[in-house]
Order: sequence, then structure tokens, then C-alpha cells
Amino acid sequence: MPSNTPRPSKPRRPSHESTVLVLQGGGALGAYQAGVYEGMHEAGIAPNWITGVSIGAINAALIAGNRPEDRIPRLREFWDRVSSGIPLAVPAPFDLLRLAFNRWSASASAAFGVPGFFAPRVPPTMFNPPGTPGALSVYDSSPLRDTLNELVDFKLINARDVRLSVGAVDVRSGNSVYFDNNDPDLSIGVEHVMASGALPPGLPPIQVTGVPYWDGGLVSNTPLWYVLDDNRQLNALIVQVDLFSARGTMPRNLEEVLERAKDIQYSSKTRFNTSRAKEEEALRQALRHVIAKLPARLRNDVDVKLLIERTRRRRISIVHLINRRSEFSTDSKDYEFSRATILALWAAGLTDVRRTIANPHWGDACDAEQGMRTYDLLQ
Repeated sequence: MPSNTPRPSKPRRPSHESTVLVLQGGGALGAYQAGVYEGMHEAGIAPNWITGVSIGAINAALIAGNRPEDRIPRLREFWDRVSSGIPLAVPAPFDLLRLAFNRWSASASAAFGVPGFFAPRVPPTMFNPPGTPGALSVYDSSPLRDTLNELVDFKLINARDVRLSVGAVDVRSGNSVYFDNNDPDLSIGVEHVMASGALPPGLPPIQVTGVPYWDGGLVSNTPLWYVLDDNRQLNALIVQVDLFSARGTMPRNLEEVLERAKDIQYSSKTRFNTSRAKEEEALRQALRHVIAKLPARLRNDVDVKLLIERTRRRRISIVHLINRRSEFSTDSKDYEFSRATILALWAAGLTDVRRTIANPHWGDACDAEQGMRTYDLLQ
């Protein structure tokens, strides 16, 4: 489903030192992120750091693990593959059947798995002895391993031309962990990406150097905090792509209650992280003003030096792109992998980027001065 929004004629390029793409988790909704990346690519906006959780980590690996000219074809190949199980679409005159079709599609994914992603266990989980890998999840994620090994060049990721960070959680300690190719002692492999997307009880924990990991979204579904905590002098345009919208309408029935609860649950950390970052930036500014009023004899004090280091100026623009609820979505939208839905999500992401870049205030985000500012140009 192509986007009907025309490309901006002369898109403004960000003037920041870095462009960071932040990708939230959300299963099938991740096709929206692929459309966002296509829009950035056609505008000549190339991220030099991509961080993701769950499906965001998979999309991030597909981007960072391919040459620029191959990234969109590889993304399309992945999303075509995972939607090949339900390649049908409801004709427009029969839109009244679309909700029923989407519910059936999600049920088919739950019953039969998703091509290239996961498959039901044989024998089923209940027949596997406790403590064995087969007893820890409903599905087998080895199809995803094969897909990633085929579509992602991990040698290219470890060449570190583009920074890649994927979030997971240690099953035993419950601590959040980021696997980052900026770490010179770490070589990113397929297991790191799979660990980030190992959402229980559907998918099994993934062993990385003998440690079992689950989906990083269990702790925080958005990796924004990881980016903001990384560098006290960060100078970056951050494109944050959320798959669940914090804002929504009052539900009208139980199914909408379940969907709305899922949206709030998975988007809550986004608002918390952004609010926390704004508060910290305000404190930094206040501390700089206080330090400027100190007498010269105190400037060499150890504690004052520490404060000066912690309050160095940053230049951050956060541009929000949010997958809004469609009239045909249900509470199972994150595992509804029909071809029609995937194409619609991809087109929505592409359209939202084009509209964002065409917005007159896009230039403000590209040229923002000191401090941290957030932009949602589609409100």
C-alpha cells in the first residue's frame, strides 16, 4: 500500500553531530518503523546510531547490518516473509469485514506461528520436561535465527560504521542490559538480537555467553533513556518511533479496553523518560547558573568540578513519530501479521515521516540550539 503523501521537495537536513533512531517494541506494529526508515532514507537523513528493543531491535539490525542501498530491500524482504502466511486482503467495499479478518489473522498467527519468525513447538510445551528449553515457551524461535542470519551482515555491524544497541533483560537478575557494538570487547551476533525480542511466554529465553535473556521491553519498551544517559555532551537529533500511543479515546467495549490497556502499558515508559530528561535538563541549567555565581576560589573545588562536568551543555532535539490507532485495530494488533495490515503500517510510517519533514517546524528541530526540545509535528 503506497503512501499518498508526496515527498518533500527540499527536505531540511539536521545540523546536529549525530542522528539517532530509537525503535520501540511492538511485534507486527514494527512495520510502521520500516516505513519511517524509508521516509528518512528518501530525505537523505541517515542515522549513525540505531537502538531498539524487541521488534525494534530486529529492524535496527536489518538497517545497521546492511549497506545503505540494501537496507530497504532487506526490510521489505523481512516484512514480506513474516506476512506471507496471510497474504490476503479484504477488498475496500467490504471494510465492514476488516475487523473480523484481522481477528482471524491474529488467531492464525497464534495457532500456526509466523513464517520466518516463530513456529509452534513440536511436541507442545506441556509435553516437555520441566527445565528443558522446550518447556519454557509456547513457540520455537529458530526460524527467526535463520531469517536474521540470511538478511543481516553481522560482520558489517561489528565493523561499527553504524552504532547498534539492542536492549534485553537478564532472566535471573531482572536487570536491563544493552548489547552495544560501541563496546570494543563485544562482537554482536544473532543471539544478541534474538535475546532482545524473546518475549515470554511466547518465545524462549536466549543464552548469551551462558546467561539467559528475555525481551528488553519487560523492563522498558523504549530505549530512549539509554541514549540520553550515554553522553553528557550529546549533540543529536533523536527520531523516536513509538508503536503504542499513550493518548487515546475512551473504550466502548471489552476488546477496546484490552487494547487501550496495552497501549498505556507499553507507552508509559516513553512519557516517563521524556519527562525525566526535561527535568534533568532544567536542573543542569539551574546548576550552571549557580556555578556561574560562585567566587573564583571555589572553581577548583573537587565537588564543584564534578558539578561542572555533569552540567555541560547538550543539544538534543527529540522528534516523536507515533503509530496511531487505526479503525481496524484490535487488542491483538501486535501479533496480527496479515499482508494487508503490514502494508498499511509501512505506508503509515512513510506518510508520517513525509508529513513531519514537510511541517514548517521541522526546521526548528533541525536547528535547535542548546538544551533539549521535543517535537510531535503531527498533533
